[in-house]
Parts: sequence; structure tokens; C-alpha cells
Amino acid sequence: MDVPELAGYLARLVRDVPDYPKQGVLFKDITPLLGDGDGFRAVIDSLVPDGAAPDGDGLGRVDKVVGIEARGFILAAPVAYRLGAGFVPVRKKGKLPAPTFEASYQLEYGEAVLEVHRDAFAGGDRVLIVDDVLATGGTARATCDLVKRCGGQVHALAFLIELTGLNGRQKLPGENVHAVLKY
Repeated sequence: MDVPELAGYLARLVRDVPDYPKQGVLFKDITPLLGDGDGFRAVIDSLVPDGAAPDGDGLGRVDKVVGIEARGFILAAPVAYRLGAGFVPVRKKGKLPAPTFEASYQLEYGEAVLEVHRDAFAGGDRVLIVDDVLATGGTARATCDLVKRCGGQVHALAFLIELTGLNGRQKLPGENVHAVLKY
């Protein structure tokens, strides 16, 4: 399947849910895509093509793959497995048992706090951050800041969906950002 055909196939598996989680938000529900074996495999393959970075450059070594709670976990874990890298969860405040660093950020519909274990990364670890959606960029920016605060190096960020009208890339200047689908 070529790239435009693949994007069309995957896009048909994403369900629009109006007014969720609040009035005026059009939620992109990826559960139908995750439930489709071929679609799920295609997404993981698209997030980490063999021998290439998400943007088409050589990926090189990745030591850790970060998954952002909660749907990012579903995508990041198989990506880490494919790369032979460790998996690191970035979670909502109060969900991790050991000492953490935290970062506050704005959502498109509120505020939140993310945490990561202080010892999640060895100094200089090359990190790939994976999540389901790049919207306003607040979650991704906070995650980049947490990785760097722990001594990791953000190598790239990969998203299943980018909501281009919300300008999330603007909060990630200088970062290598890839999205499989753009709306």
C-alpha cells in the first residue's frame, strides 16, 4: 500500500466523536483503528519504519521510548519492542510510586500535570516520545521538558494524529516531529 492509500485506510478507522470530552471538541477516537489488526500493525510500522526515523532520516540508536498516558502507552510499547529499547511511562500526577519530576501544561480543554520517575533515563539516553495526538502541543512540550530534566535527549516525537489547526508544532521548535495522519 502506498503512503496516500495507507493514510486513507487508517483515517477511515478513526471515529469522530463530537462534543467529547466537552462541548465544542471533536474527539478523534482511535479505538476502531486499534481494534483492526492490519490497521494497528500499519500504525506501528508507520511510527517506526525499518531503519528510518519517523521523518525519513536515519533513526540511529534509541535507548528509551516514552509513552504518554494513556493512549500513548498503547502505541509506544510496541514501538519500544520494535526498536529493542526500554519503555518509559509519563503519567498523570500521583500515578507513579517512586520519586518524580513533574511538569504542568495546558490542554485544549483544561490544565494537567505530568510526572516521570526521576531515574527513568540515564544521562544521554536518546529518547523517542510517542503519543496518539498532537493537538495544542502542551502535553508534548511538558514531556520533552521532563525527559531533558532527567538527563535524556529528545531524539524525535511521533504521533498517530496531528490536529494541524491547533498549531501544536509551534510549541516544539527544533524538535523532530512526525505524524502519521494530519487533520
